[in-house]
Amino acid sequence: MRYRLGVDIGGTFTDFVLLDEAQARLVFGKTLTTYPDPTDGIIVGTRSLLRDCGIEARDIHTIVHGTTLVTNAVIERKGAPTGFITTEGFTDVPEIGRELRYDIYDIFLVMPEPLVSKKYRVGVHERILASGEVLKQLSRDDARTAVQKLVQRGVKSVAVSLLHSFMNPSHERLIGEVIREEFPHLYVSLSVDIMPEIREYERSSATIMNAYVQPITDRYLQVLEQRLQELGFEGKIHIMISSGRLTTVQGARKAPIQLLESGPAGGAMAGVFFSSLTQHRDMLCFDMGGTTAKASLIVNGAPEITHQFEAARVRRFKKGSGLPVRIPVIDLIEIGAGGGSIAYIDKLGLLKVGPESAASQPGPACYGRGGQKPTVTDADLILGYLNEEYFLGGTMRLSREAAYEAVQRHIAAPLGISVEQAAMGIRRVVDENMANAARVHIIERGFDPRRFPMMAFGGAGPVHAFSVARLLGVSRIIIPVGAGVTSALGFLVSPVASEATRSYVKPLDEIDWEQLNAMLYEMEQEGFAFLRHADADVSQATVRRVADMRYVGQGHEITVPMPLGQLSEQSIPAITSAFLQEYEFRYNRTVPGMRLEIVTWRVAVSAAAPKILPSQHGTNGVASKTSYTQRLVWFEGNAAPTMADVYRRYDLVQGVVYTAPAIIEEKESTTVIGQHARFSVDEHKNIVIDMYYPEGSV
Repeated sequence: MRYRLGVDIGGTFTDFVLLDEAQARLVFGKTLTTYPDPTDGIIVGTRSLLRDCGIEARDIHTIVHGTTLVTNAVIERKGAPTGFITTEGFTDVPEIGRELRYDIYDIFLVMPEPLVSKKYRVGVHERILASGEVLKQLSRDDARTAVQKLVQRGVKSVAVSLLHSFMNPSHERLIGEVIREEFPHLYVSLSVDIMPEIREYERSSATIMNAYVQPITDRYLQVLEQRLQELGFEGKIHIMISSGRLTTVQGARKAPIQLLESGPAGGAMAGVFFSSLTQHRDMLCFDMGGTTAKASLIVNGAPEITHQFEAARVRRFKKGSGLPVRIPVIDLIEIGAGGGSIAYIDKLGLLKVGPESAASQPGPACYGRGGQKPTVTDADLILGYLNEEYFLGGTMRLSREAAYEAVQRHIAAPLGISVEQAAMGIRRVVDENMANAARVHIIERGFDPRRFPMMAFGGAGPVHAFSVARLLGVSRIIIPVGAGVTSALGFLVSPVASEATRSYVKPLDEIDWEQLNAMLYEMEQEGFAFLRHADADVSQATVRRVADMRYVGQGHEITVPMPLGQLSEQSIPAITSAFLQEYEFRYNRTVPGMRLEIVTWRVAVSAAAPKILPSQHGTNGVASKTSYTQRLVWFEGNAAPTMADVYRRYDLVQGVVYTAPAIIEEKESTTVIGQHARFSVDEHKNIVIDMYYPEGSV
């Protein structure tokens, strides 16, 4: 078995990347995402790849998969009926939250609705102090009674989050034991397994969310395993998690909350891979698919990781309007702007695009699958960016007439403008939205967008990258090999890893170093045990420690890298220096004379990331324009369409500098290059676009 397969399910398309490890050869595939069962699309696409490559499913030793299942279940409130067991007197924690309004001036403010309604919350008679000391012992009878109440009310899954259990998990373990022994049909999530950290609301929210999606995730993974086995697959399945690492199927079943940002994480990890490959240590990743667009930063060759994440926000860009989940997540911005995003005229007569998407069913109007509303893809087709005869390499024909009709009826006619003007308006709105979101994301982290080259990928990313880069002032764009399926490629270059978390709240000068070292050793051993269970090479594993720190008296922390090995009082200067450096970077100041406090420790144990050199098989010799050579394309700022050269990506030759404007077509995507630019192909077959700006334009 010499093959590995990456599979990424998006809202519109399911992407495939097959790696032949013997030849370092990549084969790409793409198929429409199937509803309501996305495994149908996985099987169809896998069969197609196997047929094209002349291999069998048993030749694949590992399949790496990412999915939006968990995110969609939380957003759409389609999880299982879930119960919540907590310390008596704390059953309203999911509703009370932080007691903060995310918009203090909105008198019609809507707070995120808890995933567990009041009738499904039960308190138990127990109390553990902040020190971990047991003040009131929990009896097995009380635990059984609490679970019985929830069973009678029809729950299928139970979340358990008791006061201060992160310091002493014995009571939560007892409830878990009762459920597994006496109510084996129930799913159970314990906060000490999901998020053993300080802060009751955040811990309870994460545990409830995990329990809420656990039954549907478990069923989905069971079906996926079964169908792949029926196809002849006998290898391992790894799942991409939100931190850009891989877990096992068993790990995903136990903690499906880790899959919240599964797909977008693959794109960021592909950014890490191409950052190293192209020797750009800093890079802006721009991923635009059929439903959403994402932007993330690679800084010093690594993705930005955050533990401050919110799911299912009432208002997408309003911090505090979602359900908090303190898990490691690649820090990215996501907006409802994709190829399938629907354009419309709002009540004020303004043109808006998204976040509603036509997805794959019914799809954009030009797909001819029943969609009637105009989308970004329809606009791109009208403007000449897409080739109606060569979409998905010619396997899917687009209808320019259907796109024209949809834009005319819903946008052009109401606004009294031409269809081309309406299409350009749709494109301009969506590009501005994406550029603004990316700009805010970058500036909030203390960086200048202009210093980052952009790597653009996703089915629609290369179509819109030039315009978005122009708005951001970016000077270089890199379009990687297989740009339309890059997130799936990211799965194949990500390491198997595990992260353990423990809260140990102490001022830095009061730490019990013996106790701390014992805790860190235990966390590391948990990580190594996970790698061995996943059949990963432990000898090449690396350990990374970080800690959430603050000044004593502060209510919020920053994440600081920690030294490895045995820690002691002699480690205090190094820890202090790391904190001050990070604090000054974030806030441009420090507070002299203040004591420091460590709140939570995090230990990640990672196997070595797979190393591949992507190769692309195409024609050799002098590049030739495609058979249709040129076509008229509408570029922003021009009163009339411009004649642009059209190339097949597989015909471009390394070392040749090409002039813009140009359209570059490949099976999985299309790259649009506007005026004031030149482009070439590097030694790794990546398209490199160098932009220049007329004086005064930036």
